[in-house]
Amino acid sequence: MFQRIIIVGNLGRDPEMRYLPSGTPVTNFSVATNRTYTNANGEKVQETIWFRVSAWGKQAEVTNQYLRKGSKVLVEGRLVADPNTGGPRIWTRQDGTAAASFEIHASTVRFLSTREETAAAAQGMGEGAPVDDLPAAEDEIPF
Repeated sequence: MFQRIIIVGNLGRDPEMRYLPSGTPVTNFSVATNRTYTNANGEKVQETIWFRVSAWGKQAEVTNQYLRKGSKVLVEGRLVADPNTGGPRIWTRQDGTAAASFEIHASTVRFLSTREETAAAAQGMGEGAPVDDLPAAEDEIPF
């Protein structure tokens, strides 16, 4: 059996790195993927899906060092199911609507933006721009 997912998108916020008790570095960041299409009524629809990504070891250190909010990345890895639902993590937003997030354990993270593009994207998003609406989870690692 084999499972692999590949996504391309932009970081919604700066990566956050921490160390496990064993000393292994883990970096977490969120990636937004966008899709634009025309629906049956002829209206353009933009769909954004957020993914929570965890990078481990040397890759965690490198992603934390070079990626910033707005960076474009390609992430390859495996989907991690919520232990309670067996699917995506489900929660209720502050406005009362239902939401879900998908978690990926990265095997490869490729940087697609130059430093200048990343700086321009972060500046274009501005301080007041909406950031992803994923909940801040203290227990993202299930062990």
